[in-house]
Amino acid sequence: MRWKLFADLAERAGDDEIEVAVGDSEPTAADALDALLADYPELEDRVFTADGDLESHLNLLRNGENVSDTGLATPVSDDDELALFPPVSGG
Repeated sequence: MRWKLFADLAERAGDDEIEVAVGDSEPTAADALDALLADYPELEDRVFTADGDLESHLNLLRNGENVSDTGLATPVSDDDELALFPPVSGG
């Protein structure tokens, strides 16, 4: 599956699109995020709180749809595109 990263997350990772492989037979967004962080540990402090929860200001999308209702428990498949959006402001 593919992760799309935006803003400072892409800057930290050095790329805005990253392919990950998840070996679980019924993977979740948490499994996909674990795979991403295994390759890009520099993202961890930006993605998780000190308690290990997903930062509340991040938007998690699966195939363009916000999955805030199911969050990291969201089922995913190999052909999914996942995205992490930090808040953006501008004028």
